[in-house]
Amino acid sequence: MTRLLKAGRSKGRTMKQSSLFTLAFALATSAAVPVLAQEFKAGDIVVERPWARATPKGAEVGSGYLTIQNTGPTADRLTGGTADFGAVEVHQMKSENGVSQMRELKGGLDIPPHGSVGLSPGGYHLMFTHLTHPLTKGKSVKATLNFEHAGPIEVELNVLGIGAAATGGTKGMENMKGMKM
Repeated sequence: MTRLLKAGRSKGRTMKQSSLFTLAFALATSAAVPVLAQEFKAGDIVVERPWARATPKGAEVGSGYLTIQNTGPTADRLTGGTADFGAVEVHQMKSENGVSQMRELKGGLDIPPHGSVGLSPGGYHLMFTHLTHPLTKGKSVKATLNFEHAGPIEVELNVLGIGAAATGGTKGMENMKGMKM
């Protein structure tokens, strides 16, 4: 009986040690995993998780996605941007009567006070035009986003695979059928 109790205690200790090791390992490696957990700030504007889709060789356009938070009491506006790999425009994709349309937001994109706006596949997004080189999966590219009040914010966009939807897959691609990328 005593042997059984000792064996049970020993097994319990081993399981605790194993659980602690697993937790410590998870915490240590999680610091290196959040590739999309980037944040860039200027004034009241916070740009989070910027990423772009990879483009095939010879593509003239690409797209970028992110979330913009306005922590201040005054609205701001994303008016466009610059990059050394191409021009940066703000676009909107929307469907009306079963027809998908994409248009440039020449006046910019409003960011409400104490609010946020997501740029994601199938909706608002950054359009990179006149690409000077392909956007390559696993690399990153830098762009400067221009805001009416906060001013310029330099961001680094991680390049995910062609058809990626931030977490993988092709979510949002259904609105882009027939587009030359």
